[in-house]
Amino acid sequence: MKHPPQSAAIIALSLVAALSGCTSGRDAGVAPGIAVPPPSTCKTSQVVLEFDFPGASPARCVIEGERQFSLVITPEHAPPINPSPWYAFRYSAPSQGDVTVRLEYLGAKHRYTPKLTRGGLVTPLPVTIAANGKSASITLPEGSGTVSAQPLISYEGFTQEIARTYGGQRLTLGQSLDNRPIEAIRFGDPSAKKLIVILGHQHPPEVTGSYALKPFVRELARQLQNSKQYQLLAIPLLNPDGVARGHWRANRGGVDLNRDWGSFTQPETRAVGAWLAKNAAKTTPIAMLDFHSTSRNLFYVQGDEESGQNQRFLQKWLAGKETQFPGYAFTIEKPNANPGSGTAKNWFFSCYAIPSYTYEVGDNAPQAATEAAATALAADFITALSALPETILDGAGGRNRTDTPCGTGF
Repeated sequence: MKHPPQSAAIIALSLVAALSGCTSGRDAGVAPGIAVPPPSTCKTSQVVLEFDFPGASPARCVIEGERQFSLVITPEHAPPINPSPWYAFRYSAPSQGDVTVRLEYLGAKHRYTPKLTRGGLVTPLPVTIAANGKSASITLPEGSGTVSAQPLISYEGFTQEIARTYGGQRLTLGQSLDNRPIEAIRFGDPSAKKLIVILGHQHPPEVTGSYALKPFVRELARQLQNSKQYQLLAIPLLNPDGVARGHWRANRGGVDLNRDWGSFTQPETRAVGAWLAKNAAKTTPIAMLDFHSTSRNLFYVQGDEESGQNQRFLQKWLAGKETQFPGYAFTIEKPNANPGSGTAKNWFFSCYAIPSYTYEVGDNAPQAATEAAATALAADFITALSALPETILDGAGGRNRTDTPCGTGF
C-alpha cells in the first residue's frame, strides 16, 4: 500500500520529540542520550532495504510505493549536533527497473554524495538535491549493493599488514562502551623519549581523513623501522562504536570525543590519556596529528600562542607546499587555541607545548591524490621535527609537564 506523501515529514516531527527525550540505557539497553535504533529491514514484494550491518545508519524507512522509499536520516542524539548526516543501507531489487530512495534529513542538509558499492567497486550515484538542501533523491539501478554517504572502510587489514611489514606492536589501550577495543600501533624504539601521536576517526562520517592517515602512518612506520630517536603511537579508529552504529558525530555515550580531551569523561579519550600518563617517565609527545574531514583540505595549526620554535617547524614542514601536490591543494589556518574547548589539538598543545595539528581532508577529495600528498608530507615530517627546540626534542616536553599529562591523574 502506498503511504501518503506527508508520511516522512510526520515521522520526522515525531522523531524530534523522541530524540529530545530518548529512552534511557537502563530501559532500552543503550547509553543515555542515544536514540533507540529503528527496525533493521524495510521491504516490499519487489525491494528489500536492510540496516543490519556495522556502519548502517539508524534511518526510519517509509514505503511510498513498491519501488519508492523515504528514509528519515536522524542523528544519534538531540540537537545541537554537527551537521554530518550519515546514511548507509543495503538493498536488493532483482528486476523490474530502478528504485527511488528519498533522503529526508532531520536537523541537517545534504552533505555527502551517495556511493554505491558492488563487488568492491565504489561508484558515485546521481542525486537530486532539494532547493533547501533538506532532502535528496537517489535512483538505484536494479540488482543489489550497499549505498552509503562515504565508502565503508575497515582498519583491521591495514593494522595487521603494516604491523607485520614494519615491525609494529599492536596494543589495546582500552575498551569502548560497547566493549570494542581501542587499538593502537606502536612503531620505532619503545624506549625512545620522543613520541609522535596520530589520532584518527574521532567522528564517524569523516572517512576521507583515513585516506590520508593510512599512507601517512605507513610512511612514518617505514622511516622508523630502525630509529632509536623516535617512536610513533597511531590510533587509527578512536571511535569504533560511533562508526559501527552509523553515528553522525558522537560515541555511544552521546559525546563528541573531540570535545572530551582534558575532561576525559569517555573511555576512548581516557584510554589514550591513561597510556600517556602510564608511560610519562619513559616517553613524551613531541608532535600530534589528528585526522578529520571537512568541506575542503586544510590544516588547523596553532595561532599567535605558538612559540617561535614551533613556528619554524610549521615553516619547514607545511609552508609553501599548499599547491605543490597535483589534485590536493590545501590551506593553513591558525585559530588561536582555546584550552577549554576539549579538542585533541588544543589539549596536546596546552599540555606539552608541541605542534598539535588537525589534518582535515575535503569530503570530496580524490583518494589517489590524497594518498599521494599524505605520503609526501609524511616523508618530510621527521626531518622537519629537527626545527623543534631541544626542550622538546630531548624528551623533556613543554609546559605543564608533570608525571601525568596536565596533572589529570588516571
